[in-house]
Amino acid sequence: MSEQTPAYLRTLHMERFGRFHDTVVGPFGPALNIVFGPNEAGKTTIASFVGGVLFGWEEARGNRNTYKPEGAERAGSLLFGAAQATAGAVPEIYTLARQRNVDGLQGDEWLVEDIDKDTYRTMFSLNSDELRSLRNTTDTTAKLLTAGSGTGSSPAHALAHVNERLAAFTSRAASAEQSIPQLLARRNELRAEQQAASDAADVLRAQDRELHELEPERAAMAERVAEANRVIEALTTAKSAVESLDVERDKLAVDIERLHVAADEAAEELRTHERAVGRRLSRLTVSDERALRDRLETLAARQSRQAHAMETARANYTSSAAVYEALQETADEAADRRREHSKRRIQVAFCVVIPAVLFLLGVPLFIEGRDRGSLSYMAIGLLLSVFAALMAVGGFALLFRPDKEEGARKARFDDAHWVMVQDKKKLEACEAEENQLSARVAQALEEEGLAEAQGSVRQARAILDEAREVRQAMALCRQRQQAAASRCAEAERRLEEIAAARASALERAGLSAEGDVSLVEEELDRRCRQRTGLIEALETMNQRAGELAALLAQAETEGDFDRLKIEVQEVTTRLEEARADFARLLLAKRMLEAAIATWESKRQPEVYARASRLLSLMTDGHWTEVTLTREGALQVADAHGRTRQTVHLSLGTCQQLYLALRIALLECADNVGRSIPILADDILVNFDEHRRLGAARALVELAEHRQVILFTCHEEVARTLKKAAKQAALPATVINL
Repeated sequence: MSEQTPAYLRTLHMERFGRFHDTVVGPFGPALNIVFGPNEAGKTTIASFVGGVLFGWEEARGNRNTYKPEGAERAGSLLFGAAQATAGAVPEIYTLARQRNVDGLQGDEWLVEDIDKDTYRTMFSLNSDELRSLRNTTDTTAKLLTAGSGTGSSPAHALAHVNERLAAFTSRAASAEQSIPQLLARRNELRAEQQAASDAADVLRAQDRELHELEPERAAMAERVAEANRVIEALTTAKSAVESLDVERDKLAVDIERLHVAADEAAEELRTHERAVGRRLSRLTVSDERALRDRLETLAARQSRQAHAMETARANYTSSAAVYEALQETADEAADRRREHSKRRIQVAFCVVIPAVLFLLGVPLFIEGRDRGSLSYMAIGLLLSVFAALMAVGGFALLFRPDKEEGARKARFDDAHWVMVQDKKKLEACEAEENQLSARVAQALEEEGLAEAQGSVRQARAILDEAREVRQAMALCRQRQQAAASRCAEAERRLEEIAAARASALERAGLSAEGDVSLVEEELDRRCRQRTGLIEALETMNQRAGELAALLAQAETEGDFDRLKIEVQEVTTRLEEARADFARLLLAKRMLEAAIATWESKRQPEVYARASRLLSLMTDGHWTEVTLTREGALQVADAHGRTRQTVHLSLGTCQQLYLALRIALLECADNVGRSIPILADDILVNFDEHRRLGAARALVELAEHRQVILFTCHEEVARTLKKAAKQAALPATVINL
């Protein structure tokens, strides 16, 4: 696929790289591309991203910027499209992606099969610093020119591999397995070991006889040590058992004493609680307490009803007495008599004076009218006289009518006095009933053992609550007393078991059942000293047997005469094969050197011819020829035939020389990195206007064969490139950041 389908970079997707996150740049064209943006826009970041995806992210070393975002891994992908597609057809898309370096490159890896990392960095990723020199010019030229030789790999690469293998054959390092000097030294060592193995055989036979004679003695001594170990183990077990049993026995004695004290304290506390509430209340059952509380509730209800009746009677008596006293305070007989006399005088005046006045007025008018013959005077006088008579009759009737208000006031006074007397009697009856009820309640409480309540049901309830708490405390005291007694009995049983176990442990150790720990320690110390002597004797025998066995085992593994003979023969065979391989590699080296010289003689003149033409184009004909000296150093000649080496050139001219040489190499080595773009990061900034135009024309010429992406922040550089592309009728893609 890589031979039939050339491709070019269409877009790049920076998922996480530097300050970019999920950013897409493109699309790029297959020829010349100009990425224009100000400083800090990310041009160098994009160029580093492309190289990182192709050949791995740069590791952090020193203060170099590796564009790794904080808290995340670098990741992204490159999308390539077919360089030539049928008109109207959708071009085929290829992808190269990278997450972590350990995961490797993912996608269509055939796109980078025809280029390595060093060639990419030297020839495909250019900046103003890279244009100052071309490291390993001869090696780079050989690799690029022989990459299209038609063989499975470049002859230059094959020659490097052959040189590595030849170095391995002549290396004196201990790790070189095929080194001829190392194989010779190894064969001599094996022959010396073979001779030493023969000399050591007699010594080993004598040691084998000594080892066989030592075995019965070691077995007998081991049996005696084992018996001593068994006795010591039994004594140790007996000592441990007796010590632990004695400790437990002493602890149980202390516990029994403490439990007796706890039982006595619980009994005394029980008696104290019983005295606090009395024998009867301290032994109440739940049902008895419930019945007693029901009776108290009944008495409390009766007291409540009696108190309510008492309050009602007292309130009624207070109200009737207040009414009666109010009537008494408002009754004033002297004032009533004065009001009565005043009223009588008014009535008399009304009955006598007014009618008399009217009569005195009416009679003269009547007489005056009769005398004058005036009917009107007569009528008025008659009416006044009649009205006076009527008023006199009415006044006398009112004067002698009885006084109803006085009777009503007396009736109210009598009613109030009767009601007051009746309410007083009711109050006295309620007080008597209350005293009787209090006496019955006090008697009932005293019968129930609650005389301390002094007739108060509420106090009786409080005493019952206190008695309940006391009964609960008494129950806890009984539980503590029973628990102490139970634990005391259990401890006493355990003491008997300890005594039996202690006697049994001493008897198993062969000691008296009445013995103590000191007796066991004395016997154990004596047995340990005896075992120490046996062990020392056994260790001496074992050490000698081990030395003999080790010597014999080492003789079997390392001193085997047959194995040494086989190893000597094997090393001899490997030495002969290494010599034959070394001769073949020398022949291959001469053949590859001759082939590379032939390829360089055919294609290298073309490279330097193109570089000369491009340098002349860039320098406007000032420098016309690029050549190599016999020592392999670059030199240039001007229009007058004068030559100079690169160290004597200006910075701009030196950059133009190496740019021309790179373009010539890339044009001649068209089989190297066919799908990889040429990335140029502001490489024309050190050129003047005329030479910048010449360099732009050279880049446009390169863009006719390969995809070129030039990054710049200078508008004049972008204008110059677009002008050169327009003159060459080559499309230029501009991407603004």
